Amino acid sequence: MILFLTSDIGILEETGGSLFPVCLNEENGMVERLKKYWKEESDILFLTAAPDHFENNDGLKDAFSKIFPMSGLSIGRVDICDGRNEGAVSRLKEYDALLFGGGHVPTQNAFFKKIGLRQALSDYEGIVMALSAGSMNCAETVYAIPELRGEGTDAAYRRFIDGLGLTKRMIIPHYQWLDKVELDGMRVIEDIAVQDSMGREFIALSDGSYIFSENGREWVYGEASLIKDGKITKLCSRNKSVFL
Repeated sequence: MILFLTSDIGILEETGGSLFPVCLNEENGMVERLKKYWKEESDILFLTAAPDHFENNDGLKDAFSKIFPMSGLSIGRVDICDGRNEGAVSRLKEYDALLFGGGHVPTQNAFFKKIGLRQALSDYEGIVMALSAGSMNCAETVYAIPELRGEGTDAAYRRFIDGLGLTKRMIIPHYQWLDKVELDGMRVIEDIAVQDSMGREFIALSDGSYIFSENGREWVYGEASLIKDGKITKLCSRNKSVFL
């Protein structure tokens, strides 16, 4: 299995109040690296983070159908696995690439558990490309950092949940702006993530950065920081890579 665990792959760009598909993010050699493993006319299965938001899912499917060819990656078809098509998880081997979307981490996590995705992935040998929440849910143990109002102070909110087990890395995406965000009167990084890192470690990825994995060997490419035992340290820089 080949993994591309990204913060953001570059799907839509706002112009004049409207959203338009754009090429995949080419920073840190991601597209060139992806081309090494991409098959001609690849069939893609998009697994959503919002299984009941059909209109939005259809819009994303349409965008994905355009951005891969725009980036020089030919595709055959793009199918959706959401609340209308949960059975697609039993046919993973039909697809050359799986795409895990972004959204609310616990919602996607619950959907993946419902459809038995972890078990279905046990013998999958294609490409898994994930963004944001999708990347976070690939971990053995997922750090579901609070993101919605009330989650930061809710004692019942589970910040650590079982994931897909494709990596041991707990990922925090969108670090370039998340370290400026406040939630429930707390700084998301300094007051929440840093405190939760005691005895643990998180890899904070900026958009354009990603973790690449081949046969279980992992590298981080681009801007990334390590949050571990209450401290934040620089892990990698733009156009650089670090073996994990």
